Amino acid sequence: METLLMSGKPVADAARERIAAKIAAAKTNGKQVTLAIVTVGDDPASHVYKSRLIKMTESLGAGVRTVELPATASQEEVEAVIKELNADEKVTGILPMMPLPKHLNSDAVGALLAPAKDVDCLNPFNAGELYLGRSRWAPCTPRACMATLAHYGIELKGKHVVVLGRSNVVGKPVALLLLQEHATVTICHSRTQDLPGILRQADIIVAAVGIPSFVKQDMVKEGVVIVDVGINAVDGKLLGDVDAAVAEKASAFTPVPGGIGVVSNMMVMDMLSRDL
Repeated sequence: METLLMSGKPVADAARERIAAKIAAAKTNGKQVTLAIVTVGDDPASHVYKSRLIKMTESLGAGVRTVELPATASQEEVEAVIKELNADEKVTGILPMMPLPKHLNSDAVGALLAPAKDVDCLNPFNAGELYLGRSRWAPCTPRACMATLAHYGIELKGKHVVVLGRSNVVGKPVALLLLQEHATVTICHSRTQDLPGILRQADIIVAAVGIPSFVKQDMVKEGVVIVDVGINAVDGKLLGDVDAAVAEKASAFTPVPGGIGVVSNMMVMDMLSRDL
């Protein structure tokens, strides 16, 4: 059986062309397109991600505004920044970098975002619209999963998809998006009984559990499609949530690195340009 490598670059490139065209057309019509990125503190991963986003945003022809607050910033100070950006007509989208320092209420910050400027679906209104099936806008990583499956022609209707993980940023929203495409979805988590037995029933597995090489070869059936969301640093290497040996049994799989992560960043830009 030949295995399809679902690389993220072709998916991101296809989205890039479409997004860049929308931004160019908007600018021609005099509309400002700007992403505001808010960081609080010195979390290294957040700042690396921010740098990548700035580079990508500028390469697509959009503007970037960065707001950097110290780790000691109060809840009131962070919320004041969000309110200012909400009111700024030049700002198209707002992305507070998570996680925020522990003394801050992240949920309250997300809820304060203007729904139309919320590029990572942090506002409960946007999450509710997704839950009700009235919107396909979701956090960037779940949409990256869906964009990848669509790009490579993976049929979802009637398929049994097992989602491994139940987080608000990946597991739950990707399950909702899969339901919109008429898949039959099972969500598994740390307290699921007979997890290997359930995984072996899956036509498609979306692994987002955050444990390196967690899904082993004997836990999947022949011909399974693997969407590996995990990015785990182990001894200087990046590993997914699915063991590399699983590819031998898969009909299609996303690599780590070079898979879903590549597409996720572009999905932020997709959200930024959604109303253009």
